[in-house]
Amino acid sequence: MLDIQFGQASDLGKVRTNNEDAMGSFLSQSRSQGRSHGFLFAVADGVGGLDLGEVASATAVRVLTESFSTAPAGAMLTSLMPRLMQEANAAVHDCALQPEYRGKKMATTLVACALRYDQAVISHVGDSRCYLVRNGKARLLTQDHTLVHEQHKMGLISAEEMATSESRHILIRSMGPELFVSADTSMHTIQPDDVFVLCSDGLHNELPDEEMARIVSQHKPMEEVARELVARAVEIDGGDNTTAQVIRVRTVEQVGMYRGRPYRLSSI
Repeated sequence: MLDIQFGQASDLGKVRTNNEDAMGSFLSQSRSQGRSHGFLFAVADGVGGLDLGEVASATAVRVLTESFSTAPAGAMLTSLMPRLMQEANAAVHDCALQPEYRGKKMATTLVACALRYDQAVISHVGDSRCYLVRNGKARLLTQDHTLVHEQHKMGLISAEEMATSESRHILIRSMGPELFVSADTSMHTIQPDDVFVLCSDGLHNELPDEEMARIVSQHKPMEEVARELVARAVEIDGGDNTTAQVIRVRTVEQVGMYRGRPYRLSSI
C-alpha cells in the first residue's frame, strides 16, 4: 500500500508578530483506511492587509481536513477535492458573517495534496504552492492566482519582471471573499522517493527551486527537512510567515482504473 513519511514546520519570520499561516493533515491509521480515503495535506496563508487572516487560514484548513476524513469511502479524489475546497471557501465566507466577526474582511490562500494508491491530486486557490521533487529536481505543480502571473501568461511582462514586481503579491483569487470559488485541480502519478512540498509564499518567494530540491533530497527525517527549509527561507529574508509541509513517498500501490473505480494490477 501507499507508505509515506511526513514533516512540517512554520515560523513567524523576523517582522510579523502573529502567524497567519495554517497547516493540517489527515493521516490514514490503517491499511483499509489508506485505500478508502488516503492521505491529505494542506497549507493556508491568511491574506495580509485584511482582518483576521489567522482565522481565515485556520478555518479553511480545519474544514478541508474534517470533510476529507468523513468523505464517502472510495470517493474519486479528482471530483472530491474541488468540492471540499468549495466547502472550505464557504466556511471562510460564512465566518465573516458571524456576529463576533461582523464587518470584518477575511481571506486566505489554500493548497492541498491528497494521496491514494499511486496518485496525487493537487487543488489550490491563491499563491500557496505545491512542488514535486523527483530525481533531485523541483517541479512546480500549481500556478499562482496573482495579477502578475496573469500578466505574464498574456505576454505583458517577462518572468524577470514578474519576480521583482511590486504587484507580485496581489491575488486575483482567494478563499472567502466570494461565496463560490474555482479551485485548480490536477492529478499526477507518483513514484517511490518522490517528495511533495506544500508551502506558503514566505518560503517560495525566498528559496530558489534548486536549493529546495537539495534540502529535501537529503536522507533526513522529514520533520528535520521541513525545519531546515523554513529556517533557510527565514534566514534569507524573514519578512513573512513561512510554512512548509514535506511528504516523502516510500512505496506506492499501483492500480488501474475501470469506470472510475480502481483495481489492483496483477504482478507478473
